[in-house]
Amino acid sequence: MRFMVLVKANRDSEAGAIPDQKMLSEMGRYNQELLNAGIMLAGEGLQPSSKGARVKFTASGPTVSNGPFPETSQLVAGYWLWQVKSKDEAIEWLKRAPFGADTEVELRQLHEAEDFASSDPTGELQAQEERQRKQAAANARR
Repeated sequence: MRFMVLVKANRDSEAGAIPDQKMLSEMGRYNQELLNAGIMLAGEGLQPSSKGARVKFTASGPTVSNGPFPETSQLVAGYWLWQVKSKDEAIEWLKRAPFGADTEVELRQLHEAEDFASSDPTGELQAQEERQRKQAAANARR
């Protein structure tokens, strides 16, 4: 099972504040534990929403809005992509994260190709997805 772990933004992350050396060191140790356990597939911190944009699709076409965005509690400041055996295992790992008070983290399971098997009786779409995953992995190694 793969899970996306979404670290919610806060006032500091939206201001572009970089964590202090202690937090960076603790997070580095935690990430190494995740890697050593074979759980972490990816993980990054995100720039503040002031450096981002949103694209809204409507019947009349896409509309672009540049950040910053006001609803800080709904924004994402960083993420991990984990592969674990269960949601409970992901929660146990997440409880060990070195976050301080007032940090909110959301855990969401990713769909897997087999989730769509009933919509893909020939297996062609699953094969396409597998090719695309391999290509994305190769792109990430560049």
